[in-house]
Amino acid sequence: MMKLKIKSGDVVKVIAGDHKGAEGKVLRVLREKNKAVVEGVNLVSKHTKPSAKNPQGGIVKKEAPIHISNIALIDPKTKSATRVGVKVEGDKKVRISKKSNQVL
Repeated sequence: MMKLKIKSGDVVKVIAGDHKGAEGKVLRVLREKNKAVVEGVNLVSKHTKPSAKNPQGGIVKKEAPIHISNIALIDPKTKSATRVGVKVEGDKKVRISKKSNQVL
């Protein structure tokens, strides 16, 4: 399992695949599969039967996971996709942007 530098709550941009160029917030990170669920990206249609929770049933749009290698973190300063590095400050590790060298 590789070290993931993207956390839930980060704003990311899709850099490869069908949804290239789309931006959204990371809702969930699936560490075992090296995937992340991004808000509004990689929507799939799921057909559901009527139930107590959803009495109407029908087709529901849902976000599917996308591989970590296909997304890049957006630098808050430059508003563009950037790589993420790790820097030791004192006794803590912090994530930094490779473009602006700013703490994320």
